Amino acid sequence: MNGTTAYTPPTVWSWNKESGGRFANINRPIAGATHDKDLPTGKHPLQLYSLATPNGVKVTVMLEELLALGHAGAEYDAWLIRINDGDQFGSGFVAVNPNSKIPALLDRSGAAPVRVFESGAILQYLAEKFGGAFLPAERAARAECLSWLFWQMGSAPYLGGGFGHFYAYAPTKIEYAIDRFAMEVKRQLDVLDRRLAESRYLAGSEYTIADMAVWPWYGTLAKGQLYEAGEFLQVGEYKNVLRWTDEIAQRPAVQRGRMVNRAWGQPSSQLLERHDASDFDTRTQDKLQPPA
Repeated sequence: MNGTTAYTPPTVWSWNKESGGRFANINRPIAGATHDKDLPTGKHPLQLYSLATPNGVKVTVMLEELLALGHAGAEYDAWLIRINDGDQFGSGFVAVNPNSKIPALLDRSGAAPVRVFESGAILQYLAEKFGGAFLPAERAARAECLSWLFWQMGSAPYLGGGFGHFYAYAPTKIEYAIDRFAMEVKRQLDVLDRRLAESRYLAGSEYTIADMAVWPWYGTLAKGQLYEAGEFLQVGEYKNVLRWTDEIAQRPAVQRGRMVNRAWGQPSSQLLERHDASDFDTRTQDKLQPPA
C-alpha cells in the first residue's frame, strides 16, 4: 500500500517508541504535569495562556471583538505558551487545563478564580459573561449558532489531527490515510459552502461566536495557508467560503486577535504577549528586535 508494510496490531498496545514526525517529542499516552512551573499573572481579571494556532486565535479574536464593543471588563493579559517546548505540561498550566492544550483562560473577576478550557467553552463563557455578546438570544438563532460552534468542535480534528497530520507531519506518506481525510475535509468545505450560499454568516445575518470558531481553521484553509494544501484540496472552488473568509478578515478586531501570541511569520504580525491595547503599536517583534 504505497510502499508501506502491513501492520498487525498487538493484543495489547504499549508505548515503547516515539511515533516520529513533527510533534513526536510532545506526544505521550498519559496526562498530568511533567515539571513544576507556575504561570505568570498580569494586572487584568482575565488571564489567557495560549498560542496563535487556530484554536488560540478563536479566543483572542473574541476578546478583541468584546473590547471593540466597549466591554472594558474584557481587557486581558495573554501569555505565550510554547507547545513545542512543552510549556503546556507545566504544573501551573495543567492546573488551569488538565488536558494540557491551549487555550486556557483564568477569570479572576469574582470571589474565586474560574478556569475555562477548550476553545468552544471559552467562547460561550465569554459571550455569556458579557451579556450575550455574539450569541443570539432568540431560541432558534441561538440553536443555529451553537450548532455551528459544535460542528467546528467535531469537524476540526479531522482537518488537523487527521488530514493535516498525515498530509504534512507524518514521517511516512500513507495514501489511504491522506485520501480518507482529504475526502472528509472537502466534504466539510462543501458543508460550509452550501450554508454560506444561503446565509451571510454561519448562524444567519449576524456575526457570532460560530464564525469566530470556524474562521481560524477553515478560513485559513480556504486561503491556501494551512498545511500548504490549497492546490491539493482545490480550495478555490469554495466561493462562498472565500467570500465569508475575506469579509471576516477585514474586521479590525480579527486582525488584532490573530497577532496575539503569534510566534512565527512577519515580525510585524507577532505580538508574543498582550497586556494592553497599546501593545499592538509598541510591542510587536519588529519594534522589539534590534536593527540589523
